[in-house]
Amino acid sequence: MEKAETPPRPSGWEEKLSLGLFLALAPRLPRAAAPAPPEELRPFESVAVPRGGRRGPLAATWFPVEGPARGAVLLLHPWLAWGQAYFYRRGRIEALRAAGYHALTLDLGGFGGSGPRSGLFDRDVEAGLRLLRERAPGVPLHVWGVSSGGYWAHTVLSRSIGVAGAVFEDVSPHLLEWSWRTAPLGRPFYLVFRSVFRSTYRYLDIRRHAEALKVRAVAYVSGERDRGVRPEDTRTLASRAGGRAHIVPGAGHLGSIKVAQDEVIALALDTFRRAEEGERPGEL
Repeated sequence: MEKAETPPRPSGWEEKLSLGLFLALAPRLPRAAAPAPPEELRPFESVAVPRGGRRGPLAATWFPVEGPARGAVLLLHPWLAWGQAYFYRRGRIEALRAAGYHALTLDLGGFGGSGPRSGLFDRDVEAGLRLLRERAPGVPLHVWGVSSGGYWAHTVLSRSIGVAGAVFEDVSPHLLEWSWRTAPLGRPFYLVFRSVFRSTYRYLDIRRHAEALKVRAVAYVSGERDRGVRPEDTRTLASRAGGRAHIVPGAGHLGSIKVAQDEVIALALDTFRRAEEGERPGEL
């Protein structure tokens, strides 16, 4: 099936100005350094992810498998102060390793130990994928993104080949639509954003990017009681991407992995396996 075209990236000046307004409207978080991974996740290695230019590197942690690997997975965290440390619990890294996958976690710009934010966060996702390919040459790459981490991955995976499979938890079709429902006091400002930064608003509609994802297998997970990411939102993204949707009964935002950890992990591993059954993806 022919993939749809994605909205063009906003101009440099619009991206810079719209990012400022976006951050002003985003949930406030205290800056916090990510704690070290727990001992039970050894071996691991702290690494720096270069972003180029004057921007400082992103902080990341490499969790290799011992012996030959079948693939490597980039884990992208939600909008939480402790960044990549979100993945030190709930068994994702352990399950990936047991299945033969290297894992790379990173702090997006402005989170944990990373340098300041500079441009839309999809540029950080690109940087993480470049490092993942350097660390894991010759094996399939996958992405596992949660909430905002998965959201920003869409704008990368809709234009870049080289990633075989993707799993997304609790991802909204549009972050400002999520904000409209969860933080209604900001609605006048969301309307200003949509009116003034039309190109950025269109670019941030990941329904359009889901239709163009250049992956061979994809799955979406969300909770039945998530106010910001409704079940119909998850089903819409999965339908547009040609993937699977799994709604966890009784779960709220970021709650699916807590309520149905085994189900979510099994779906992710099965999605990566399905992606690997096709031909080898192109290089990044």
